[in-house]
Amino acid sequence: MTIFHGFNTSASALTAKRLRMDVVSANIANADSTRANMVDGQWEPYRRKMVVTSPNETSSFSNQLKRAMGKTESTVGHGVKVDRIINDQTPFKQVYNPDHPDANEEGYVQMPNVDPLREMVDLMSTTRSYEANVTALNGTKNMLLKALEIGR
Repeated sequence: MTIFHGFNTSASALTAKRLRMDVVSANIANADSTRANMVDGQWEPYRRKMVVTSPNETSSFSNQLKRAMGKTESTVGHGVKVDRIINDQTPFKQVYNPDHPDANEEGYVQMPNVDPLREMVDLMSTTRSYEANVTALNGTKNMLLKALEIGR
């Protein structure tokens, strides 16, 4: 464990949360996009995207064995990383609007599977998490500065 371990952990979380905020913003911006992807010659509505994260560890078998046997000094995590951005596979919403250019024969339009209320809750949660990581980063910085003052 290095002196900058706290910085690296907070920085990885800040990076992941920033990407999640960008994805949520894209979802909100495309909540009414009925022509986002061309699939088999037909337009498909925008499909909600989600960020998948996981622990940022190099956990090989030998590292896990040493940790289980108590031969490592720390079991502290190493932050998070973004694995991938996936599409939400929930079905599209059907809205009756016969005047819409994308309406089918019955007058229904396939709308994106984006729920603006859910996206706003995700955005607020991500923002709070981002702020908490900034606070942790500032706390680590202040502790290191105070440690440097002791050495004067």
